[in-house]
Amino acid sequence: MSMVLMVRHAQASFGAADYDRLSELGHRQSRWLGEHFRERGVKFTRVVCGTLVRQRETAEGIVAAMGADRSAIESDAGLNEYPGEALFRAYTGGDQRDAQAGDYGRYWRVFREAMQAWSQDRIAGVPESWAQFGARVNAALVAAASGTQRDDVVLVVSSGGAIGRAVADIASSPASVAIEFNLQFRNTGVCELIWGAGRFRLLSFNGAPHLDHPQRREAITFA
Repeated sequence: MSMVLMVRHAQASFGAADYDRLSELGHRQSRWLGEHFRERGVKFTRVVCGTLVRQRETAEGIVAAMGADRSAIESDAGLNEYPGEALFRAYTGGDQRDAQAGDYGRYWRVFREAMQAWSQDRIAGVPESWAQFGARVNAALVAAASGTQRDDVVLVVSSGGAIGRAVADIASSPASVAIEFNLQFRNTGVCELIWGAGRFRLLSFNGAPHLDHPQRREAITFA
């Protein structure tokens, strides 16, 4: 059996005109996680990330801190996040960034409602369905693990919604659980998955040992 470490991207630029890039703190989170892996002697057989900038920058920060070759990082669009802006617009008719700049608590309540409606096929005009989203994340995850051998370790860098969906599906949980997993996932949080006999098993969820230091308490983020 091999191990897949599925990591959510580091803190991005929430509320900015361009969300899809890491903040200064996000770059530090990535380096800290890479240092954590290096100190424990972890060596990755394969490193795969989505095609989003925040995912790629996170993977590069981790690999660089480990002293490994960043050119070996593979990309798979199947690991990209769901279309959040389109989803919010289709559900509310409004702009996501405007809502984020307003009542923060209300924004997340409405976004949760939008995701629930999407998972129940009650929203039109979204680029992909809930089922299509789950299928392409699963296909990318299987592709990342396929061909690995016993004791191999694969790093997969993705996003909270994609990871939440993957973990919920592995645990045969309903859409409501995937949504809650998504909204509670920490930046650079780690899920450990065991791959064997053509299936995944969940070993751990949303761990952040690299942030488990008193001086890094403020570095635990969710967006």
